[in-house]
Amino acid sequence: MSEKEFLVVGLGNIGPEYAQTRHNVGFMVLDAWAQASNALFCTGRYGDLLDISIKGRTFHLLKPSTYMNLSGNAVRYWMNKLEIPLENLVVICDDLNLPFGTVRMRAKGSDGGHNGLKNINELMETQEYARIRIGVGHEFSQGGQVDFVLGNFSEEQKSELETICKKCISGIRDWAFMGIGRAMTALNSKAQSA
Repeated sequence: MSEKEFLVVGLGNIGPEYAQTRHNVGFMVLDAWAQASNALFCTGRYGDLLDISIKGRTFHLLKPSTYMNLSGNAVRYWMNKLEIPLENLVVICDDLNLPFGTVRMRAKGSDGGHNGLKNINELMETQEYARIRIGVGHEFSQGGQVDFVLGNFSEEQKSELETICKKCISGIRDWAFMGIGRAMTALNSKAQSA
């Protein structure tokens, strides 16, 4: 186990039909990081993995292949296999309660109605891990939540996703090098001014 190893989990659903949906914004952040690093994911147990090393820190990027509602299986497996301490786990997911483009990092917290986080909390038996929530908005009528999160971003929103992904990657690097407090201050204030 190394204090310099981090598990970065982007939540989403596998398959081309889900690739551009709001629910897959966690995958999108990790894909953007892989592209910026000119690196490729490899398929492993419960998900696709990519290791990125930066200044003595190793970031294990994980895109679970378990589908959103069973994300905890992948997180628990890779936390144990890689011997990652809980304080070195961060999960990236969509959030219906935040306006589109808003980014919020927290050191811990409830699932907030997110089924992926709910499953992780249940299987890990804790809520004491960092998470980054990316606002996808909530422009849907009553009962339309599922169709909304499984719908695609608008063209205007797609043009902003690159900036949002870069902001998240920067926040994760700050978290690993400077700690959760400073990362939250930087990321959450940047989000408000965006």
